[in-house]
Amino acid sequence: MSRRGMLLLVVSIVAAVILQASVLPVHVTTFFKPDLLLVIMVFLALRGSYESGTPLAWLLGLLKDVFSGLYLGLNAFTFLIIFLFIKSIADRLYAESSFLFVVTVTAATVGCVAGNFLLLFLFANVPGIFFSMLIGLLPHLLVNAFAASLLTLLPSFSREVEVA
Repeated sequence: MSRRGMLLLVVSIVAAVILQASVLPVHVTTFFKPDLLLVIMVFLALRGSYESGTPLAWLLGLLKDVFSGLYLGLNAFTFLIIFLFIKSIADRLYAESSFLFVVTVTAATVGCVAGNFLLLFLFANVPGIFFSMLIGLLPHLLVNAFAASLLTLLPSFSREVEVA
């Protein structure tokens, strides 16, 4: 990874954490906010390498767990599994496509919710979690897809960004 790519990645992760943890909860009154760390992880899965992306996907999930205040390690494991799945098929796809990016973020959102539900079902006794996750799935999908589509409008997204 080049220094410029690493600096851009660190700045985008810090900005996403600040937006997701402190700015959006104050200014967005709805329960559903975009999962910016998931969007960054999907970008890394489509355009990054296994060597740099695998620990970063795990760290992004762990960072989301730290700031969400829920079970530590839940999103870290889910982000890692989703990263490995997307990365295994990313070489067969046109990874620079904006439409593919939005579709992949949508699929990763479904995978993240399903993975979190499965882990909570197996390892925690949380009654009623299925219905609350199912009711919130569609708005969460729409908000994440909207955030991903806004990201594709940035001029640096359409250029070839080297993250590997």
